[in-house]
Amino acid sequence: MARGKVQMKRIENPVHRQVTFCKRRAGLLKKAKELSVLCDADIGLFIFSPHGKLYELATKGTMKGMIERYMKTTQGQAAQTEEATPSQPLDAKEEINILKQEIEVLRKGPGYMFGGGAGNMTLDELDVLEKQLEIWIYHTRSTKMDIMFQEIQLLRNKVEENTAITNIVPMTTNYTYPLTIQNELFQDLLLV
Repeated sequence: MARGKVQMKRIENPVHRQVTFCKRRAGLLKKAKELSVLCDADIGLFIFSPHGKLYELATKGTMKGMIERYMKTTQGQAAQTEEATPSQPLDAKEEINILKQEIEVLRKGPGYMFGGGAGNMTLDELDVLEKQLEIWIYHTRSTKMDIMFQEIQLLRNKVEENTAITNIVPMTTNYTYPLTIQNELFQDLLLV
């Protein structure tokens, strides 16, 4: 039987919160070690408990070495980014032009999807459209799964209510026609 979807919000019960922290921390550390072994990746991980206790993992070397490597890498990336991008923010005209281009791509998208505008879109526009479609598909699937989960929960609740209220034992008769039952809840139960 599959587990239900866990709501991502703070667990109010302190005992349950601590148990969840311990289990998930252990799972996270285990996954990090597995990733390191399977993919030969260097992984450094810090976890601070709600009470301030430190848990750390350095798969190769020490955590200090990992931090030094991280600092060198991010400083190098920051220097490259500063060289590549101007330090001045975009002026209003440039920002308007970028937004106009995005709007134009989104306008062309439906025409292209329905067979009308394939020749009018550039490769960059098609890439943007593809990313937008992937995002829309993700949101659609996510919403669909949420609705299905809610419907399953409602059906489970109905079944539990009906079995708790009426523990009906099926009767056997010699009649050749089926008995009709007027109870709508029982009919819903039969459909499940």
